[in-house]
Amino acid sequence: MKIFSSLVMLATWSFISYDATGQVDPAIVRDQFIYDTASFPSCHAATIVETPEGIVAAWFGGTNEGNPDVCIYMSSYSQGKWSPPKMIADGWINEKTRFACYNPVLYQVPGGELILFYKIGPYVQGWTGWIKRSKDYGKTWSAPEQMPDGILGPIKNKPLLREGLLICPSSTENQGWRVHFEFTKDNGHSWTKSETLNDGKTLSGIQPSILVHGNSKLQAICRSMDGVLNETWSYDNGGTWTPLQPTVIPNNNSGIDAATLKNGKHILIYNHVKSAKGEWGPRSPINVAISDNGTEWYSSLVLYDEKGSEFSYPYVIQTKDGLVHIVYTWKRKKIRHVVIDPEKLVKGVRIT
Repeated sequence: MKIFSSLVMLATWSFISYDATGQVDPAIVRDQFIYDTASFPSCHAATIVETPEGIVAAWFGGTNEGNPDVCIYMSSYSQGKWSPPKMIADGWINEKTRFACYNPVLYQVPGGELILFYKIGPYVQGWTGWIKRSKDYGKTWSAPEQMPDGILGPIKNKPLLREGLLICPSSTENQGWRVHFEFTKDNGHSWTKSETLNDGKTLSGIQPSILVHGNSKLQAICRSMDGVLNETWSYDNGGTWTPLQPTVIPNNNSGIDAATLKNGKHILIYNHVKSAKGEWGPRSPINVAISDNGTEWYSSLVLYDEKGSEFSYPYVIQTKDGLVHIVYTWKRKKIRHVVIDPEKLVKGVRIT
């Protein structure tokens, strides 16, 4: 696996990845922070989406994860630069009660509104699902809507629209780590959900990420506490899913994301670290892997590697120009944005 160092360009806080020979890696188009300074000291769990007016990212920020002052912040991307962060959602659930916000997920309705899914709660096991809507691609937002009891929306990673049905990869943590899927045909106004796919004891899973294989075949890869990523498959466009099964891809008990690209290949962003069952592993390095079929994965890039630091919770999309955009948590202090040309990704060592 190739490991890249980084050159800091102080004037713009941008970073360019280099390979072991000192050459700029051809797959990296841009590598930068979304912001340099902000009103909040800590941040996490970024999301990114392409709207008709450009790219928008969001994340949660505040004193520390779980603190009541943690809100959802947003920034828009134009001409290679990000706008200053602005707060777009807070954790007030009534006039007297305020909790932390968690895990925003942005979804652009085709030809319609921009939706923000997010969570509010005193802790993860007790959070509830919320929605806000924007008719101007993030400039202004509606009042918050609490989702129905038992519905949380996409828990970390992006939903998938298939034949008019929005499939939201979801999970719960209050009775073990358990995976399920939630469905809406009307952009979050009404909901149904699948059965839970695992018992949270034999195999664990949260925060699924969906890949598309054609012919109604889908795959979802999940974070786990089992030392490896676990997966589930659907052969009816997400209507039903197989029980969770382990993969060979290591997992450090931290979030991942994946996407199916226009060329049919699949990309996975994760920490290539295996932890013991039930334990937490280091969150460095942060890696890119690629696959032709979703089962055989090959190393491709190391986005960042620094012992003892955290580079985590990636989120990945492909925009209409074909480029791949990745955002991730950088040391809980900033959100990092990387743009990749997927046609220049090099297949490295097979992950076994």
